[in-house]
Amino acid sequence: MRRHRRTATSNRQKSLLLKAAERQWELQFANKGTEGRKVDCALYKCILYNLEIKQVFLDSELSLKKFSVMIDTNQTYLSNVVNKYFNCNLKELLNTYRVEYAKELLHAGKCSLEELPQRCGFVSFARSITFVVNSTLLTKICRLWGKPLSNTLRHSLTI
Repeated sequence: MRRHRRTATSNRQKSLLLKAAERQWELQFANKGTEGRKVDCALYKCILYNLEIKQVFLDSELSLKKFSVMIDTNQTYLSNVVNKYFNCNLKELLNTYRVEYAKELLHAGKCSLEELPQRCGFVSFARSITFVVNSTLLTKICRLWGKPLSNTLRHSLTI
């Protein structure tokens, strides 16, 4: 799904995402005998809504505490749901969304390598280590794409 930054989201968008999340929940967890509570399902849908529609992962200062306040739950519930149903911790989940967003920006040619970390929600770094940051980010992208770093770097520099 391609995400476009919007200032407001429609009720239709939210409704469609929540229905899709409900179907996904049923297919992945409920029908396969995975024990899940109704509150887990609600948190799962809320997490997806905030990541997919509101794009909260673009906030470089987003933390477990800040996100739990944002979705009106406690840190333990949020952490448990992310760990159990996304099979990773919150930091890994946010970075996965950030890398996917970076891939979209690079593919669309909407961003230079220098501004990529900041635009994707990664913590901004001093100018002197920008190349290191970009190389690290590209390495993560390469792992997801399954391509060598040299090919990806050559491709991204031609965008």
